[in-house]
Amino acid sequence: MEFLRPASWEEALAAKAEHPTAVPIAGGTDVMVEINFGHRRPEYLLDLNRVRDLYEWETGERSVRLGASVPYTKIMENLRAELPGLALASHTVASPQIRNRGGVGGNLGTASPAGDAHPALLAAGAEVEAESAARGVRRIPVDAFYTGVKRNALAPDELIRAVHIAKADGPQQFSKVGTRNAMVIAVCAFGLALHPATRTVRTGIGSAAPTPVRAKEAEEFLGAALEEDGLWDSGRTIAPSVAGRFAELCSAACDPIDDVRGTAAYRRHAVGVMARRTLTWTWESYRGARNAPEGAA
Repeated sequence: MEFLRPASWEEALAAKAEHPTAVPIAGGTDVMVEINFGHRRPEYLLDLNRVRDLYEWETGERSVRLGASVPYTKIMENLRAELPGLALASHTVASPQIRNRGGVGGNLGTASPAGDAHPALLAAGAEVEAESAARGVRRIPVDAFYTGVKRNALAPDELIRAVHIAKADGPQQFSKVGTRNAMVIAVCAFGLALHPATRTVRTGIGSAAPTPVRAKEAEEFLGAALEEDGLWDSGRTIAPSVAGRFAELCSAACDPIDDVRGTAAYRRHAVGVMARRTLTWTWESYRGARNAPEGAA
């Protein structure tokens, strides 16, 4: 195994162009597990740890440009207001040591359906900034990024440079079921974001289908119900029948398997429970913000 260690982004792109099979490594929290267990033996490892701009983020008027290697700890500490769903998901990632090393770019590159960042990125409507030395930069909507089990839309000569995520204009939530409280791969996970500016709802489901997915029928149903009942304007409580139907549609969006962590039936059930709970939490946050006295913190 040959170890490539570029000192800049330009050197990294050149190395990837020369060695398209090179596997990028930054935090190493996914790649090294596969190598240590003998599941993967790449010819080249492309170490990105010296590419400092991958560890930086920019907060604009409407969005955040998050470098691919910004650690989860930094997201939790610095971007909780702008990216609340992703900050909540970051809290559930493994141990403090791994949160200090791992970043969103690694989750996207691995494209495991169980990656903790995926539901939040789907719910927020993120875009992946990919680049190659030959063709330059393109932005891939996260909905189109996952192409199969641990497969993504990157070309062989492309690297993930950053993720663009709109700043939250409404409440966001994340929920995860695991076999214990820490250091655990998700049995299933669910993200929900309310977007009052466009009066839309977005979801993200992890570890309950071959790829991370959205429950689009559930989103359309809930968005229509909120609009038809005037709830965006009134802030009234969502009817239990609406919350129940939303949960059913989220469960129906799953295509899970039985494995050592859980059965398909359990995953469908758990996603429905998480959908109902996160809807309750996000809507209560929305109502609280609407009903807060003017000028209140």
